[in-house]
Amino acid sequence: MTDQKIIELKNVSAYQGKMPVLHDVTFDVSRAEFIYLVGKTGSGKTSLLKVLYGEITPTSGQAVIADFDLVKMKFNRLPYLRRKLGIVFQDFQLLPDRNVDENLRFVLRATGWSDKMKIQARIAEVLTQVGIQAKGYKMPHELSGGEQQRVAIARALLNHPEVILADEPTGNLDPETSDEIIRLLMKISRESGTAVLVASHDFLVIQKYPARTLRCEHGRITSTAAATTASAS
Repeated sequence: MTDQKIIELKNVSAYQGKMPVLHDVTFDVSRAEFIYLVGKTGSGKTSLLKVLYGEITPTSGQAVIADFDLVKMKFNRLPYLRRKLGIVFQDFQLLPDRNVDENLRFVLRATGWSDKMKIQARIAEVLTQVGIQAKGYKMPHELSGGEQQRVAIARALLNHPEVILADEPTGNLDPETSDEIIRLLMKISRESGTAVLVASHDFLVIQKYPARTLRCEHGRITSTAAATTASAS
């Protein structure tokens, strides 16, 4: 991998079970770049993200993310890969029986943090970064959808990821809140130097906040558009 590239895929194909889900995919993402991955439901966006975070292994081609070779990587290396990644899902996936602080503490302890003061300091830091520093005592059901997604983004930031992969992060949100979440992810990319790849079919948001855009159709990347040419067509 070159110094400027955090993701590099070349001629990648993959199967999920016996079904082909990606075909000859080639693209790269630079460090600190914000990029959209667009396409209809079933186009292969989620499968591509699963390849990037190690849930699906490529069957051919070359695939490197954060200096991990996804083709050759052994299963026992997967936790180390995921510590370099932040993953944000459409449905938040917060633990419903724990408050915000406890949700974040659980992740830190699971990834090797043990110092209580450092844990609490990091939790306070990421909650401030996403603008909900006063919500640590709240249970997930007490938060709005946008606040829950901010917690999910805070969780993704805990281990200083090199890449954030966001799968339809605005899919369950109203338009105004969707705008807020995209602006937040763009700010994180810009200020933290983190590459952010957002899979979305929300073309209104993409038009409003343009960035380089990859279009996925039938498991293939069919086009790449620069920020100035992103469109809803």
